[in-house]
Amino acid sequence: MPTIVSSAPIDRLKQNIAGQVVGKDRQIQLVLTALLAGGHVLLEDVPGVGKTLLAKSLAKSIDGKFQRIQCTPDLLPSDITGTNIWNPGSREFEFIAGPVFTNILLADEINRATPRTQSALLEVMEERQVTLDGHSRAVAAPFFTIATQNPIESHGTFVLPEAQMDRFTISLSLGYPAAAEELQMLQGLAAGGSVEQLEPCISIEQLQAIQYQCRAVTVDVAISQYIVDLVRATRQDSEIALGVSPRGAVALYRATQAWAWLQGRAYAMPDDVKELAVCVLAHRLMMVGGRRGDRAIGRILQTVPVDSALVQSRPKM
Repeated sequence: MPTIVSSAPIDRLKQNIAGQVVGKDRQIQLVLTALLAGGHVLLEDVPGVGKTLLAKSLAKSIDGKFQRIQCTPDLLPSDITGTNIWNPGSREFEFIAGPVFTNILLADEINRATPRTQSALLEVMEERQVTLDGHSRAVAAPFFTIATQNPIESHGTFVLPEAQMDRFTISLSLGYPAAAEELQMLQGLAAGGSVEQLEPCISIEQLQAIQYQCRAVTVDVAISQYIVDLVRATRQDSEIALGVSPRGAVALYRATQAWAWLQGRAYAMPDDVKELAVCVLAHRLMMVGGRRGDRAIGRILQTVPVDSALVQSRPKM
């Protein structure tokens, strides 16, 4: 059983990232939720708002292996997974590992890679392994993918298929900073601090132990039923062509546990589910007539009831 650790390493991790990405405390909390839930995160926003900076700040703050893929149309699947190279000396094929054999993987501008190359991430994001020439190789644990994309620009990009989107636990946007936050960002430049100067503040062993603790967070049966009701409602909505998959229900369950842990609780509440539902479920929907998935989830949250008796007063961890 992993060693029980306090929340102090995660608190330091938040501070490290917040020192670089100003005024985005909730977004940082959501990224950490995906990390602690054992999932992956997709950052969708316009250029220049700090998507890559957030990803690099997270990677620099964890004492593990970090790899970055700059996605382009000429990127090949083997550039991601690795390939077998013939070794004349040993007269055998030798496996050269690709960047997915890491702890933290940044797939920058993922929608610039072709569908064939995007599909190279499907197996590793779900099963934590790469199969090449009939041989499966496990990647490092933990394995966390943080991908970025610009949803506005369409020239030279390829829309991520539903199967790819479904593998991201959380999808979120950073948005533009407030005026005071933008001023703080500019003043920070004078101080000379940069993401390259960040020091690791949490080890891989501590991170795995906290992930284990998150999975031990109590989720009442009625809260599980609420998650199921939300997911099933997306499959019966006239504005939704394709509802949330069972994988999405599992993602919301795990994210709820991680979010509750980050709030200092050993049990989940209905409000945790409501807080996460849009960013966990909306990107998994295929909407009718170009409607927005986040609005559909917001409407479903207003119509699907939750038992108010679930909200109980329990001690913090």
